[in-house]
Order: sequence, then C-alpha cells, then structure tokens
Amino acid sequence: MKKKSHNQCSAFERAARQRARPKYVLRLYVAGISPRSERAIRSVKEVCEQRLKNRYELEIVDVYQHPESLKDGQVLAVPTLIKQLPLPLRRLIGDMSDKEKLIVGLDLRPSDEQ
Repeated sequence: MKKKSHNQCSAFERAARQRARPKYVLRLYVAGISPRSERAIRSVKEVCEQRLKNRYELEIVDVYQHPESLKDGQVLAVPTLIKQLPLPLRRLIGDMSDKEKLIVGLDLRPSDEQ
C-alpha cells in the first residue's frame, strides 16, 4: 500500500512540474527554400528540441507561398521568429544560427542564469 501511495505522489509531482513549465507557441517566417531559410529552420528546431522537448508548437511560414502572412504577422524581414506564447510576445529577426541568441531571445535560460 505504501508503494502505491509513493508512486501516486511521484506521478502528481511530475504532473505539477510539467504544468509549471509553459508550452511555447512559435512562428518562423522564412523566404523559400534558401540556405538561410534552411539554417534558420534547423537552428530553431534544434533549440526547441533541446530546451522545450514536447512543450512547443512551431509553425513555419514561407512568405513566398503566403505573402499575406507578412502583413498579418507584421513581418518586415525574414527570417523572423515570433514567440506568441508564453507572453510577452517576442520577435527575433535575422540570422538564427546563433543558438545562444535564440535561447536568450526566447527567454529559455535557466533561472539561475537570469
């Protein structure tokens, strides 16, 4: 009986920790299938998988296929990464290959580093 109670507590503690970690909603605007776009996609996905495993949604928008998205997202340059959730909204513009810049820009540093 004691073992079952301990397992229930552990499951509850894990669930509480998961809830305390917010889900990220991101949108990456790129221009076609260029080396710069591919680099941006790869870098953003790598950072998300390393820091946000199972806690993010990433939408990739090709502005050549969806030019109206530039106006909708108020995008002036590509690549642009917009963090919609959790608030506050943040925009990262330009080269996405600097992973440290992505981590800081998305506010993904551990609490003790902030």
